[in-house]
Amino acid sequence: MTHIGTPTSRVDGRAKVTGAAKYAAEFNADMLVHGCAVTSTIAKGRITHIDVSEALRVAGVIDVLTHQNRPNMARTDRSYKEDVAPPGSPYRPLYDDRILHSGQPVALVLAEEWEIAKFAATLVKVEYNAEAHATDLALERGAAFEPSKPITRGDADKALAAAQVRHDAEYSLPIEHHNAMELHAATVIREEGGKLKVYDKTQGVMNSQKYLVSVFGLKKDELRVLSPYVGGAFGSGLRPAFQVVLAVMGAIALKRSVRVVLTRHQTFGLPYRPASIQRVALGATNGGTLDAVLHDALSITSQYEDFQRNTTSWAGALYKSPHAKYAHKLAKLDLATPGDMRAPGGACGMYALECAMDELAVKLKLDPVELRLRCYSDRDQNADIPYSSKKLRECYTQGAAAFGWDKRRAAPGSMREGHELIGFGMATGIWEAMQMKTSVRITLTANGHAEVACATSDIGTGTYTIMTQVAADMLGLPLANVTIQLGDSTLPYSPLEGGSWTAASVGNAIAVTAQAVTRELLRLAKKIPDSPLKGAKAEDVALQDGRIVSRSDPSRAVPVADAMRQGEVDRIEKTSAAASNDDGTRARYTHSAIFAEVRVDEELGVVRVTRVVNAVAAGRILNPKTARSQVMGGTVMGIGMALHEETLIDHNFGRYVNANLGEYHVPVNADIHDIEVIFVEEPDEIINPLGIKGVGEIGVVGTAAAVANAIHHATGKRIRDLPITLDKLLSSPSA
Repeated sequence: MTHIGTPTSRVDGRAKVTGAAKYAAEFNADMLVHGCAVTSTIAKGRITHIDVSEALRVAGVIDVLTHQNRPNMARTDRSYKEDVAPPGSPYRPLYDDRILHSGQPVALVLAEEWEIAKFAATLVKVEYNAEAHATDLALERGAAFEPSKPITRGDADKALAAAQVRHDAEYSLPIEHHNAMELHAATVIREEGGKLKVYDKTQGVMNSQKYLVSVFGLKKDELRVLSPYVGGAFGSGLRPAFQVVLAVMGAIALKRSVRVVLTRHQTFGLPYRPASIQRVALGATNGGTLDAVLHDALSITSQYEDFQRNTTSWAGALYKSPHAKYAHKLAKLDLATPGDMRAPGGACGMYALECAMDELAVKLKLDPVELRLRCYSDRDQNADIPYSSKKLRECYTQGAAAFGWDKRRAAPGSMREGHELIGFGMATGIWEAMQMKTSVRITLTANGHAEVACATSDIGTGTYTIMTQVAADMLGLPLANVTIQLGDSTLPYSPLEGGSWTAASVGNAIAVTAQAVTRELLRLAKKIPDSPLKGAKAEDVALQDGRIVSRSDPSRAVPVADAMRQGEVDRIEKTSAAASNDDGTRARYTHSAIFAEVRVDEELGVVRVTRVVNAVAAGRILNPKTARSQVMGGTVMGIGMALHEETLIDHNFGRYVNANLGEYHVPVNADIHDIEVIFVEEPDEIINPLGIKGVGEIGVVGTAAAVANAIHHATGKRIRDLPITLDKLLSSPSA
């Protein structure tokens, strides 16, 4: 293969840096109307009166929509269900007078200009009948419920009580919000005949299209969703967000094109990573093998939906233990339903588990890497099946060598330079390697150009580029001869972009479709008199350099143009689907080992993460350049989890108080130093024909734990409540 596995610059890079790439809020139309949402100031209750008269008097304001005058919307819950909706009753924007959480939209001001709409929105007066609300997870622990039965193996409680060495502690994480660079926005262009072309910030155009058609009672061909470029989403675009509903609502009401852009503050009313309190209890032998693992989680959900992700059973996919128990409870709060945020469940659960493993290593006086190797499992303990591939040992070995782990002194606080304490910490990462059913259309023309079309999204991960690489190799073309069409609900089927499954799913769909193109070309080539490919089968040939070539004898070849000329066609078009080949007999995961160095100011408590080495085993890496960027980005988000990110609530009002980038802290350039990414070679002939696993999530999983463990090694202080801020460090006694 010429292109797969080769570091390749983004094919869409020039469009992005020149501004040619358009995002949801950048598409224009004649007489475009601008909408600004008005959001609730209470957390629970009902609207008793809305006065829009002052807003309507502002020159340039066209209308103000509320639950009282909006266009018709579906009445049943099933009409609002979409591909990733959790159990419960989905939220319906501007549907009625009920307030389910602070920050939900209660009105939409529509005006000729954005500044006018934004100003007029401040003039809308809303009166409420407020009810008592609950937004504090700690206060609602007693009312939590189990949405599913615990996963058990053996008798974990009994084994824990009998263990020679025990560790039992509680770890907590706050709410975190995605805060991608691009604000959530939607531009709805009303076309001739009343059809709607919707440009939306979304991770799934087909999901959004299906949802909007259902909500507004439209025919499938009356509404099309496009999302050619997304400025980061990290899970915030999986479910249709309320801005697209409001924009469509405005377009239907006014019979004009409408754009709605949420403010940064309003994006905090969208799904988020839920706060959680986790208990991890480990029972071990003096020799450092596990007898028992207990992992319980309590996380938040809304009053109207039950959102849950796998937080607790990751130990069973990593470490041997004859006894285990994994349980998860939910507490219903008067907040919006949580959602998926990069490595949902995994990033949170692995933080608690890997900190607990580090604490166990301290008790056992074992090197943290050595403890993990002694507990290493060659089978998935949860399903009791082997792995399709697992090169985690190699991750430990290569990561430790690159980091210089052998220079670590075991005693906490024993390494320093001047006034800074130095700490080395490590952790394991794991994420599922999934493949979803996806369809691709390839159109190959006689002049040697191919268009590859799929409804999948590129949320900044480099999907345009890896699709180009795979197609170029499968079709034997240079990269410049391949054009990618994606992010359009009229294109062949694709699921949501998420879960690190897109590269594997669309990559294999391209390969399958390219085989169909090859078969058709071979059929035409055989029609040539005295064809050098006479008698050849499809599996015997490949497309190379614009020719159909015998794999066994490259001298036997037919130019593609000649084959098409013989068939009297100027283009070949094929659409095929590829689904997962997972038959349940092999566990499929990506793995990583993260090593972090921190420096802590002994007097001020300021923490700097000065070095990170992230060694990743993720099957075949399609593009080491963009894959490295993905892992680096995930690592930065993991540092953010560990030290910076926290959404704060004033529980008196049930309202977020730092819903802006001035007070919601994310890592910036000065916070990030050296990050080295190592890709461990991991051939995998089982997972899919191309051996692809995906790298979008694995970079963040385990990183927060590695940083927390390094801080303990530097200071002797164990902070189990993220983020680890200087006030917690200064007030905490040494362990």
